[in-house]
Amino acid sequence: MRRRAAGALALALAAAQPAAAEETVPAPGLFGRPEPDADFETLSNFRLGKAAFDREWTVAGAGSATFDGLGPLYNSPSCAACHAGDGRGRPPDDAGTAVVSLLARLARARAGEATASAPDPQGGYQLQDRAVPGTAPEGRLRVAWEAVPFTLADDAQLSLRRPHFTVAWAAGTAPSPDLRIGLRLAPPLIGLGLLERVPEADVLAAADPDDRDGDGISGRANEVASPSLGRAALGRFGWKASQATVRDQIALALFRDMGLSSRLRPDGHGDCTAAQAACRRLAEGAAPGEPEAADAVLDFLTAYASNLAVPARRRPQDPDVAAGEALFAAAGCPGCHRPELTTGTDPDAPHLSNRRIRPYTDLLLHDMGPDLADGIGEAAASGSEWRTAPLWGVGLAGAVNGNAVFLHDGRARSVAEAVAWHGGEAAAARAAFAAMAAEDRARLVLFVDSL
Repeated sequence: MRRRAAGALALALAAAQPAAAEETVPAPGLFGRPEPDADFETLSNFRLGKAAFDREWTVAGAGSATFDGLGPLYNSPSCAACHAGDGRGRPPDDAGTAVVSLLARLARARAGEATASAPDPQGGYQLQDRAVPGTAPEGRLRVAWEAVPFTLADDAQLSLRRPHFTVAWAAGTAPSPDLRIGLRLAPPLIGLGLLERVPEADVLAAADPDDRDGDGISGRANEVASPSLGRAALGRFGWKASQATVRDQIALALFRDMGLSSRLRPDGHGDCTAAQAACRRLAEGAAPGEPEAADAVLDFLTAYASNLAVPARRRPQDPDVAAGEALFAAAGCPGCHRPELTTGTDPDAPHLSNRRIRPYTDLLLHDMGPDLADGIGEAAASGSEWRTAPLWGVGLAGAVNGNAVFLHDGRARSVAEAVAWHGGEAAAARAAFAAMAAEDRARLVLFVDSL
């Protein structure tokens, strides 16, 4: 029965795809390309996943039975709307006039807690700024930017920016007095299948939660409950490493961002809370006991996200790039941005197995200091801890998305600004960067842009 359902969905997706091959084969060097050594079946599922990724979902009963059930509360009607070009999201401009693929994470702090992780009784885990007919959005997020000067050792100045945000809550909505809000930018999607296949033991071997070696860096693993694995596992994905597998991450995004249920997240009303009675009364987009996002949809989306290839490095033989790599190492950046990992053996994905990869991440949590802290935790992650973001593809951010912004809230508009915001365990690396001569800082940035 499941195979027949998947076949019917594949036909529907194939029929919905545009005829031009260019829709699924982007320009060389950009994101969106499949792993080159994937077999025919994987590539077929990849292309069907691309169609599902781009597909806009409709309100329950208003469209295709396969792709209805959007909401009742949601942030986007499709995956592609937040991850344009399979890259990172777009924060509001300097005037704060629009918020695009920047989400507001909600959490309620209990008495005496330094880190808030419980959902808000009114708004749940996330602010949804769109809604289907019959209910209203929870509110509107508005972000403005404060200029923050940062002085380098040669008296050069960087003008950083810090976000200040407000929420215009819907009528009748009273947020909890102990509510905390954090911003989350949609991250790029390349290389996820490779990161999932790095053996857990290899990641844990690099953890040093008590800083036994005294280097000031104490990476911690985030152990999380994995719906797809049915057990606790190493968190690898999300800004705080709160999801163990690509499938878990997709199911969570469908649930919170689009209000869609799946086998892993079965509530058809998404992030609607018990306090949102009008939302809970609205129709679901599937028969009782069935998910709105069918198993085959989740399969195809997982195949797509797991097989997005990482573009090749640019200019690796450039002497300035090589010099920048040496400066990157001398500053201590590899203490968190681990240059090389090796994937394990996966009989179901031989093209992703036993590969040496260079993502520049250790997949661990690090305390980044008070400037980047938002007081919201996920699983074992504290409010100031963040997973080391992979650096591969960083230099293509502008070409892929039309904007090159970094960090969890998009505050950094360049690699240099991102480094300047590093604190906590990365404070020594930031100080080393700031102390460099201007030409050496430029070489380090050139190296990161080449990844």
